[in-house]
Amino acid sequence: MKYVRFRDPAGSVRRGEYRDGTIRFGGSEYDPEDVDVLPPTDPSKVVCIGRNYAEHADERDEDVPDRPLLFLKPPNALAGHGDEIALPEGKEQVEHEAELGVVIGEQCRNVDADDALDVVEGYTCVNDVSNRDDQRVEQNWVRGKAFDGAAPMGPVVATPDEVPDDASITLRVNGETRQDSSTELLIFSIPELIEEITEYMTLEAGDVIATGTPAGVGPLADGDTVEVEIEGVGTLEHDVRAP
Repeated sequence: MKYVRFRDPAGSVRRGEYRDGTIRFGGSEYDPEDVDVLPPTDPSKVVCIGRNYAEHADERDEDVPDRPLLFLKPPNALAGHGDEIALPEGKEQVEHEAELGVVIGEQCRNVDADDALDVVEGYTCVNDVSNRDDQRVEQNWVRGKAFDGAAPMGPVVATPDEVPDDASITLRVNGETRQDSSTELLIFSIPELIEEITEYMTLEAGDVIATGTPAGVGPLADGDTVEVEIEGVGTLEHDVRAP
């Protein structure tokens, strides 16, 4: 199944089932074009994984880490399907990063990898928008990764049965394919990531793990339209505005 968070015509936030191009909630049906589609979850945090595809590490001329490289994006970074995000002002290199997002279904801590998939509600599309100007010169990547709108995600949460283990992941800018890979190439698997993260912090229901981006990251510019498509989930689309 697939679920959408949306604001209905009365202004109430709802969570409906997405089926056959229609959102269904409480006996009513909504056209996605007629409602405000929200980020598919309301996380306390987004835990992001750096350099989790070998070819991306190569294109950045960096080593593959010997354990998952973790950083955080706060709730202010969220944006939804159909939103227009503003790039940080005065920056020369802001780039897209298509990623599979893992949505956590329950509060958890110290989860063994063998049990990790039990705490997964489903999967979504994430664009880890990255301000390289500041990322290059700071250690904790707050300016580089945590600015407003830096984590578009959606449009749905797809339950695990919908998404294959080797799901394709593609990113297009203005219809041009920039990234084209598969989640099969993750260096650290989803169970390994959940085990590592929950050794250090509690994950809350609704939190998201952005599992890392494949090769092909590239620049974003004023007026761009970005599409992140993941097999079994669907396509997240958002626009970009430069101040």
